Amino acid sequence: MKKDEIFEDMPSADEEQIARDTLERYSGSEVTAFQPYLLLTNFPDYVHYFAKERNVPVLQGTMFSVAHSPEEQISILDFKIGSPAAALVVDLLAFLPIKATLLLGMCGGLRRQYKVGDYFAPVASIRAEGTSDFYFPAEVPALANFLIQKVATQVLENENVAYHVGITHTTNKRFWEFNLEFRDRLIATRPQAIEMECATLFIASYRHKLPLGALLLVSDLPLEKKGVKTKKSSREVFLKHTKEHVELGVRTMHEIEEALKLQVKGAFRGSRRRFEKFE
Repeated sequence: MKKDEIFEDMPSADEEQIARDTLERYSGSEVTAFQPYLLLTNFPDYVHYFAKERNVPVLQGTMFSVAHSPEEQISILDFKIGSPAAALVVDLLAFLPIKATLLLGMCGGLRRQYKVGDYFAPVASIRAEGTSDFYFPAEVPALANFLIQKVATQVLENENVAYHVGITHTTNKRFWEFNLEFRDRLIATRPQAIEMECATLFIASYRHKLPLGALLLVSDLPLEKKGVKTKKSSREVFLKHTKEHVELGVRTMHEIEEALKLQVKGAFRGSRRRFEKFE
């Protein structure tokens, strides 16, 4: 059988339409409900908190959950965990007229002075997860959007919240804490935090011209004795920090909106075509 014959029965569909259909199926939400400022997270607790405080429904699809606040022009979406899911959500969202995206995630702190509950604003990520290789060659760095990180850290300063700035190591291996070779590599490469999505999100969003940054919460200190996250410690982090983390993300989105009105330096406008098609 010839190659052309194998694919001749496959439907000819526009990539944008397939992406929008997939997003609606995975999120349970019409794409027209998505707001121009988007919070991404790995945690359904964050979506439910956001929805409850704003008296809006949580929409559940086959993979994601999402809530929209038209009054604030903000949506929040839980895309689950890991770099493949991070790549997928950016590939789907890239066709929407989103002005700014901020990840509200968690990370393991890799410095002695870090404390659980501190925030971490990554400027870049080590691409150790593999998925980002589909977007750019290895020499292209995974950088957060400058404007979004600048605004996020200013919000932290204004709220007098403890935070750190640096580089994350993005890995696909979740259960690495007892792997001595992996731990030695972390020490040798000197990242300040470790997580599972940032490099993919940064690279994929750069490819799609989707402005994206991250505000991470230090949830554990995995290189320290008894610093590995447990069921109990994880629950305590959610109970103590969900409200603050989400509201810091909301304030960051509000400040970004004001910054874009002023056309400040560092603003990344994204694809003009993406905005024109929704006008």
